[in-house]
Amino acid sequence: MNKLIYLCFSCLIVLSVSCKEHTSEDVKTVEQQSEFINQSNIERIEPPNWWIGFKNDELQLLVKHNNIGDYTPSISYPGISLGKVSNGNNSNNYLFIDLIISETTAAGKFNIKFKNENGDELIDVYELKTRQKPAEDYLGFNSSDALYLITPDRFANANTNNDSPLSIEGQPELLERTIDRTDNYARHGGDIEGITQHIDYIHDLGFTAVWPQPMLTNNMKQGSYHGYAITDLYQIDPRFGTLEEYQNLSLKLEEKGMKLVMDQVANHCGLEHWWMKDLPFKDWVNLQANYEKNIDNWDWKTTINSNHRRTTNQDTYASKYDSDGNSQGWFVATMPDLNQRNPFMAKYITQNSIWWIETAQLGGIRQDTYPYPDKDFMSDWAGAIMTEYPNFSIVGEEWSYNPLLIGYWQEGANNRDGYDSNLRSSMDFAMQVKVVEALNETESWDKGLVKIYEGLANDFHYASPKDIMVFEGNHDMSRIFTQLKGDITNTKMAVATYATMPRILQMYYGTEILMNDFEKPGDHGLIRTDYPGGWEGDTKNAFTGEGLSEDEKDMQLFMRKLLNYRKHSKAIHDGKTIHFAPFNGIYVLTRSSEDETVVLFLNKNDKPVTLDLERYSEVGLEGKTLKNIISDDTFIWKDTFSLDSKGVFLLTTKH
Repeated sequence: MNKLIYLCFSCLIVLSVSCKEHTSEDVKTVEQQSEFINQSNIERIEPPNWWIGFKNDELQLLVKHNNIGDYTPSISYPGISLGKVSNGNNSNNYLFIDLIISETTAAGKFNIKFKNENGDELIDVYELKTRQKPAEDYLGFNSSDALYLITPDRFANANTNNDSPLSIEGQPELLERTIDRTDNYARHGGDIEGITQHIDYIHDLGFTAVWPQPMLTNNMKQGSYHGYAITDLYQIDPRFGTLEEYQNLSLKLEEKGMKLVMDQVANHCGLEHWWMKDLPFKDWVNLQANYEKNIDNWDWKTTINSNHRRTTNQDTYASKYDSDGNSQGWFVATMPDLNQRNPFMAKYITQNSIWWIETAQLGGIRQDTYPYPDKDFMSDWAGAIMTEYPNFSIVGEEWSYNPLLIGYWQEGANNRDGYDSNLRSSMDFAMQVKVVEALNETESWDKGLVKIYEGLANDFHYASPKDIMVFEGNHDMSRIFTQLKGDITNTKMAVATYATMPRILQMYYGTEILMNDFEKPGDHGLIRTDYPGGWEGDTKNAFTGEGLSEDEKDMQLFMRKLLNYRKHSKAIHDGKTIHFAPFNGIYVLTRSSEDETVVLFLNKNDKPVTLDLERYSEVGLEGKTLKNIISDDTFIWKDTFSLDSKGVFLLTTKH
């Protein structure tokens, strides 16, 4: 009888742990019940931790250890069920363990034990954490946001101690450890702390989000500064800082009402990635047989590169040969193409993205080279994220000047092939180039400002135009000031146009001080120039204004006024858009909400011109007082409007 009472009491304890709210006391109790051993002797388990409370109750662990394929795992933890255990077919040094985490599972640490036939035992400590906030509170970027794109290595060096670390704990020695600011393709020393220290500057410019290029470990022999050849998807590159510093950057941005957007790469990794020395499956990367055959003399000659025919994603006539050539060919010899058709790779990439959202409290993801991975996987990937985080945002890079292709990738697109991307936003390369052409070309029937007019007319194709992300430049193209041939007035006109149209806005660091690449147009190392003032001893400091030319100061002030107004303008965020065909070298676009109308005038006339406002009467501004957002001048909308110089005039009824 006593034994029966004891068993019943024990069951009640287990039930109370499983069903009540998850607290630190729950964790402690569960650890005691599971006879928790606080030691680990497994080489690697990824993800390194997970969380309770997801809609998807599945978790797949990648376990890497010498001959781990000979071992059988076991777990004893309330609420966790051990599912399928899979070996890699190319290496005995991997296990893939499927777990089911019930909704009653408490947060806590537990052991995963591994035994082989000889009775040898390995052990690991794994942790399930409590999520920091509800999934609905992960708010992504939208049309009210302006993102500041940064090349971290070139922005600011706040911590010289991490410039040349000798090694990463438990990892191979870093292959590129030198700092050389005279070499545009070497590392220059910018870091996470350099961004964190200048959040106030970025905020005061009017930006609401920061998008740094990838800051995960790039342990490559050269060119590692740009971040896109990742060699460890769960580790911050120590030359940029630590995970704690990255999390602090996110926290400090949140305190200013700003978001951290992470640049992720699902298409490829770096050749020095740890798994390239011991691939788990025969199809872990695309064209793997070719790589393994030529591994001893691997270079650009033996690489089978992508054909870059991205239109094969939509082309109803595309051959399988061309389609496979786009999605399976390697970007370059140093960037192995990941095979997302392998279900273990697919799950690895998806879990990695979710891990970073939770770990860094992200406000969005920018996904690199969007049309190159397997497109069915990309739909599943975005869908998995948006299912867990319904208010989150992802933008995909589709470098195309064709709005049909840009729109294809947006959630809600009416695609004839039935493809549903689950992607909220794609990047508007089409409008970027149309604005540049409009301002560089001499006015005629089919050239000049009509390029903007007809470019925006393509918005009928987009499921949601305001969720497309427009930009003036990025790290892969000539600076906007260079594209506009050093014309400051045209640069202001371009920036104002991008900022006013119905779009999410992104700008590249340095545009606010007219950074350029005139010396070698299009050179990536030069485009990603050091930001003045980011290094001790810089004679020019854009953060303080010291040493800036009058033109640079004026541009900085222009951007500050423009973006800070945009930050609070409901008309620009969500308002109705009306524009008028260019007439006599003038283009007019209006954005209107219930209590505000914003009017953009682009004037390409060098001489003063008087504009008949009757043409724009449908906007309903007769008799209203409008203020120039940049100059603060006011005027009453009557019969005419005098434009005394070439340039942009941005007016608002709010004043």
